[in-house]
Parts: sequence; structure tokens; C-alpha cells
Amino acid sequence: MLKDINKNIKILYVEDDDITRENAIEYLENYFEKIYEANNAITALKLYETVSPDIIITDIQMPKLNGLEFVKRIREKDKKVQVIIVTAFSDKDYLFKAIELQLVKYLVKPIKEKELEEALFSCVNSIENDSSNIIKLDKNMLFDIYNKTLLIDDEIIKLRTKELLLLELLLKNKNRYVTYNEIENIVWFDSAMSKDALKTVIKNLKSKLSKDLISNLSGTGYKIEL
Repeated sequence: MLKDINKNIKILYVEDDDITRENAIEYLENYFEKIYEANNAITALKLYETVSPDIIITDIQMPKLNGLEFVKRIREKDKKVQVIIVTAFSDKDYLFKAIELQLVKYLVKPIKEKELEEALFSCVNSIENDSSNIIKLDKNMLFDIYNKTLLIDDEIIKLRTKELLLLELLLKNKNRYVTYNEIENIVWFDSAMSKDALKTVIKNLKSKLSKDLISNLSGTGYKIEL
């Protein structure tokens, strides 16, 4: 997945544990040529000013300045740099703060190689397409495509599997109506879709989103109005 990406992309890796940092740098060197490292956030801030990285990978728990505060300072002047936050905790409070900082991928230790690869690929894709994994659905409503999380008024809203699949499908095709056949193929990939089943999923999803966010074109399909 990462073999054909742009090797000129600059990575800043921030981790206070020497062994973890060395192992990560060794892995990143398989795909990137411009890698910079720091063992604390203060040093990382100075490096950021010097090298202007495209992607930052940072631990949360660090001395002097934690990773979230570090990213917050970066975000005050740079809204586009891609950030992967790494933490030993899966506490929802950390996730809330990460989403608030936008363009953030949130990984919980121990990180699997595939998870890191997917996060890096997502970052590269966002850079190439000048896009964000955080989509604003309404004034107080955000959806994090990468972490598959719906956040309303700083509260995580649980979505059932088919609701999540349908929302993702509508967002990926937000400029057009998604046909019934497409919905059946993606959302009901393992079974046949009935009209009643679709109506139930739509009704449940609408109850969790803004009232008029999803529209229907009779005989065609559904569209998300952003």
C-alpha cells in the first residue's frame, strides 16, 4: 500500500521512549527518505519550525509538554499538516480532544503494523487530495471517517453497523444520489436488502443526524446534503 507513495513527504516522529522511537524510525525508513525525530515536544516544536513536516506522528504522554498540547500549538498556525496521535490509552476524553484538533488519526498502543500503514496511507491521501478525515455535518456535529466516529455536542453517538456503512457511503459520494443498488451492494453486502430494512436504517440514521441531512429521490436513491 505504501510502496508507491511520494518519498519526498517529510515525517516528524515524536516519542520519548528511545527503543520505541528507534524501531518506528527503522520502519518508516522503508517508505520515506525525509524523517526527523525528537524525544520531547519542545524539541519537536523547534524542528517543526525548521523542516515544515507534512506528517507528524506523536505520542501523547511525554515530559515537559504532552502530545495533545504540542499538536494544539501546531494547529494554531497550521491547519493542514497531517497528525497521527499515538497513546497507551483508549480514554474517550483523549479521542474528543484529538477530533477537536482535526486532521488527526488516533492509534492506541500496541500499534499493529497494518494500522500504522493504513494511517500513513490516509495521511498521504489527504495531502494529495487536500482533504480532511474530519467532516463537519452540522454546527455541532462531526464525523471522523478514519476513526469511524460520530460526535455530536462533544458526545460520541453509537452507530450500528449498517448505519455506519450507509453514512460512509453517502459521505464518499456526497455530490450525488447513491442508488439503491449501490446501497444494497455495500451496506447489505452479505444479504438481500428489502425496502422495509432500508427504510428502518434510514429512519434510525436520520434520528441521530440533523433532521434534513439525508434526502431521497424517488426511484433513484439517497443523498447527504452538506
